[in-house]
Amino acid sequence: MEIRGIFDLSVTLKTYMPLWPTNPLLSVAPIGIAARDGYNVESYSSVTHSGTHIDAPYHMIETMTTVDDLPLKQLVGEGYVIRPKTEGTEITLKHLKSKWKDEYDGKIVLINTGWDKKRGFNREFQYEFPGLALDTVDFLIKHKPKLIGIDTLGIEPFSHSDFKVHKALLSHGFAFIEDLAGLDQLKEGKKYLIAALPLKIFKASGAMARVIAMDVF
Repeated sequence: MEIRGIFDLSVTLKTYMPLWPTNPLLSVAPIGIAARDGYNVESYSSVTHSGTHIDAPYHMIETMTTVDDLPLKQLVGEGYVIRPKTEGTEITLKHLKSKWKDEYDGKIVLINTGWDKKRGFNREFQYEFPGLALDTVDFLIKHKPKLIGIDTLGIEPFSHSDFKVHKALLSHGFAFIEDLAGLDQLKEGKKYLIAALPLKIFKASGAMARVIAMDVF
């Protein structure tokens, strides 16, 4: 096997970076300083759904799998990026189906909207991002991608305050990667080896993850 390219699809975690707008801000602070202490070490504080992260089914379904129990085979494998159009803030079934190929079934599918380029403390990035419409749920359950990712703060629009898409898919064992970055580096429809490995936090609803795509095929 030859690795022809490795692509980082993760947001850099920084103090006071934009997050889901109702979450407390992230903080990274120096605690040990080499010039003073002989070593560098930092303190870190955030919610578990900060930056690029995995939503486990337990996130909204209390009887389902927590992030530390997600099987590795669900988090690593063949994957593809797609670039569907949106209608307002929704990626509808019509636009999802127009991009779907049979080979995506059972694989990792990453949705590239370009929203990561808008990152900032502004209403557009934090409140007006696109995501999956409710009419995509049955289609996704039928085609069973083992992991779905998106380069926005949520798998469905912020305006979907009832989280029906989250709950419907999580209840079927789906997991999500949210707040991806740099998906424009990948060719649409090309097969990559994707690794999306969250921190192994005991009985947590999700965790920050380093997500990469490798061109090995």
